Amino acid sequence: MTRPAHFYVTAAIDYVNGNPHLGHAYEKIGCDVLARHRRLRGDDVRFTVGSDEHSQSVERAARAEGLAPADFCTRQVKAFTSMMDAFDVEPTAFVRTSSEANRRTSETLWRAVAESGNIYKDWYRAWFCPSCEQFYTDKEIVAGLCPIHAIPVEWVEEQNWFFRLSAFAEPLLDLYEREPGFLVPATRRNEMLNVIRGGLTDISISRGFSQWGIPVPGDESQVIWVWLDALPAYLTGVGYPDGDEFSRFWPADVHVIGKDITRFHAVTWPALLIAAGLPLPRAVHAHGFITLAGEKMSKSRGIFVEPIQLADQFGSDAVRWVLLSEIPFDRDGDFSVSNFVDRYNADLANDYGNLVSRTTKMVQRYFEGRVPAMGPRLPIDDELRSTAARVVGVYDSAMDRLEFSEGLAAARQLVGRANKYIEETAPWTLHREGDGRLATVCAELLEAIRVSTILLHPVIPRATARVAAELGISLEGDLTDDLRAWPRLSQGAPVAVGDILFPRLDREAVLGAA
Repeated sequence: MTRPAHFYVTAAIDYVNGNPHLGHAYEKIGCDVLARHRRLRGDDVRFTVGSDEHSQSVERAARAEGLAPADFCTRQVKAFTSMMDAFDVEPTAFVRTSSEANRRTSETLWRAVAESGNIYKDWYRAWFCPSCEQFYTDKEIVAGLCPIHAIPVEWVEEQNWFFRLSAFAEPLLDLYEREPGFLVPATRRNEMLNVIRGGLTDISISRGFSQWGIPVPGDESQVIWVWLDALPAYLTGVGYPDGDEFSRFWPADVHVIGKDITRFHAVTWPALLIAAGLPLPRAVHAHGFITLAGEKMSKSRGIFVEPIQLADQFGSDAVRWVLLSEIPFDRDGDFSVSNFVDRYNADLANDYGNLVSRTTKMVQRYFEGRVPAMGPRLPIDDELRSTAARVVGVYDSAMDRLEFSEGLAAARQLVGRANKYIEETAPWTLHREGDGRLATVCAELLEAIRVSTILLHPVIPRATARVAAELGISLEGDLTDDLRAWPRLSQGAPVAVGDILFPRLDREAVLGAA
């Protein structure tokens, strides 16, 4: 496959009515890992996140605390950026939907859709959920509650501006047929196909009962519907409408979202873009939810994990690794402290950390901390090379598909094979017997660590940066050739011995404190 010179990934633009939870961290970490992975394959990458501020839920949360909505949002944005900092998530753009840049984007998009003849004014009478900012019919509500958030809905009756969504059923069906990978996983694709085939109705895209938002162009008595200033944030992130980067990075390669907002991203958003004459994103990836010990997270019920506290306790790398290794990115998954400890100890402490520690110490002891020259070889030595050649391809393909758990499982195969190689070759015995193969064994192990470190860098960037420094290798730029070259390290180059990367966790102590 020919890789594009430019790659653009976006995460969901988060509501700031509450504080970030582990699900927010999971999504942003996944996007960050994808962005880092693509950079190491030579792509020029952009990665956009942001804050969704013009919702009724935000306005009400601000009012409950006696704050102006703008001041409340500024405070909450700090909570979300602090969460991303704690997990080493490094977006290239953070778009506040209330910013002047996003206001310009939203107004420009509105005018483009209006010029296509797909916006009109009419009366709207329906039930409104202030949490998801969605209108519902009598058939859709459940015992007076929103079918998504299970909170009371409110009757709203006013004149609004409407988007002619009903006109886009056929273009959307054509899109889904032409691009079967437009929406993944397949379960979400099937859901949206059922929605489209069931008939699309026009949607209200303005609000007259609130002034917290971007005024409708030409009608300042109403504000633009929150989704019609949140979705355009993806355009704002790369400079729409006339920034230098827009023509290079749009359309987005993938929008990463939670499954609960699939309809907005996979039905409403492409229809708006078609109406505005803009290219569609290449893919939408809807990930699942994280449960805690089998139950849906809830602060009110005490079923909750504070993500920053988790990072403070175990380290950013550990949380990034466990979340993406333990929970497949296309479905719901469970988080528990016991599984966290087991995964951390098995993969990071026992496997990768142990491999690095044992090998660098042997090189220091046997070769004065220098990369030894390759000596006599046996078939067993080639197994490391063949394992690396095989897993690199599997890893790359899985990471490109956002199947992170599969990609990391492939990388672990190389680490595991290297640890087994140590036991099979017994370098300590080779040293005692003065066997010349000792140099070959240690050099092969250093190469296995080098390749493993490049593969693991997008997920555990802090630890791998330390290992790269110990080996004297770079983790910047296009490392495609470095992954496939063996050997790559220069004979005689210094190899340092660092501190333990991942100290083992005492399972009983951690669980007792949880």
